[in-house]
Amino acid sequence: MKLKTSRYKMDLIDLHSICEANYARLMRLFPDYEQSNERRIEAGAARLCLTVRERCRYTTMLALRHTTPLTGKLGVVELELRLYHDARMAEVVGFQAHTRVKGRYQYPNQYMYARDEKRQQNSYIADLLAFCLAEGREPQVPLLAQQRVNNEVPT
Repeated sequence: MKLKTSRYKMDLIDLHSICEANYARLMRLFPDYEQSNERRIEAGAARLCLTVRERCRYTTMLALRHTTPLTGKLGVVELELRLYHDARMAEVVGFQAHTRVKGRYQYPNQYMYARDEKRQQNSYIADLLAFCLAEGREPQVPLLAQQRVNNEVPT
């Protein structure tokens, strides 16, 4: 007897709400993205770096690098995000060098993606950005470096 598996149905409303919330979170974390090219955030032992890769009229491409104390490739997560300013949405378009992730997959597949891989990647960003908003801070600048920036000489 053959078991019939149900086909995964993507919930577009759910995915759009996650992307809209991610856009709002990114605007709170990186409000000066139009003038600045980079924002660094520390949250606990984790570090987050947002870098502007491309600015266009209606979109902005961001690179997000999340590092943790884990060693090697386990401690680094790299993502590409596209911000759609007219729709006020932020979508993951690249995850660990994998691009063009589909909305749904048959399982198993070549990369062993989950059936709802796109939703999971955007949910990961939602959790990460929410954590940074709650616990994050800008990295501390050493006092001596700060004095040099202000052209002050320590006495």
